[in-house]
Amino acid sequence: MNPADEILDIVDEHDRVIGQSPRGKAYAQGLRHRAVFIQARDAHGRIFVHRRTPTKLVFPSLYDMFVGGVVGAGESYDEAALREAEEELGVEGLPHPTPLFKFLYDDGAGQTWWSAVYEVQCELPVSPQVEEVAWHDFLEEKEIEQRLNDWEWVPDGMAAYARLKEHRKDQTETAG
Repeated sequence: MNPADEILDIVDEHDRVIGQSPRGKAYAQGLRHRAVFIQARDAHGRIFVHRRTPTKLVFPSLYDMFVGGVVGAGESYDEAALREAEEELGVEGLPHPTPLFKFLYDDGAGQTWWSAVYEVQCELPVSPQVEEVAWHDFLEEKEIEQRLNDWEWVPDGMAAYARLKEHRKDQTETAG
């Protein structure tokens, strides 16, 4: 199926379903929908980083430190997180990703989606989809930090990463 034809739930500012639309139309008209972002780490704690293929519907050829994608119509965030992580990493039998938080992404230019952020440990050998991933590797977080200004990253992933760093800081302060 053409990704632009995938049916998405359209949601309001409170993340309540108010309709459905094909993905291509939702993007073209700036209809608010749902997405998942999963930070996948290997057994050594390194983060899966990849460059998207040039054929992707949004943010082609940009780098991302999350796997994920849109939540299909009638699908839960948790279901989408597991599906997207297994699809993009090219694995089966991944543990269920752990939900961390949700936020409303808004690029200021008419593109907005509710974004659920997850994390998962992937100790399986990865084989990413060639249609989705042009390059990949597991990188130390300090290396990712060094490349933030050198590589062109997906803007929604950067927003999720900033919020994730803040979330972890808050968790550390609460525990300490």
